Amino acid sequence: MNKAVVTVVGQDKPGIIAGVAANLAQHQVNILDVSQTIMDDIFTMSMLVSLTQLDKQFNLLQDDLNALGEKLGVEIHTQREEIFKAMQQV
Repeated sequence: MNKAVVTVVGQDKPGIIAGVAANLAQHQVNILDVSQTIMDDIFTMSMLVSLTQLDKQFNLLQDDLNALGEKLGVEIHTQREEIFKAMQQV
């Protein structure tokens, strides 16, 4: 399965989870697993997502999520799962 990891970090405020989830759903990206926490007013979230039905190129999804991050005032990073696996083998 084609997967990616999405991380979100920034000042906590309402709508972050909803905004990211809605953006992913618009691109037919399924959330497989999610972990989120708030540490001293700093919101952090990691998601494992499936790209199997992605409606556009991966780099365009990254661009859309980066733009959403700017709108929400958070940093959103998206990396393919293969990158993490390759880093473990080094």
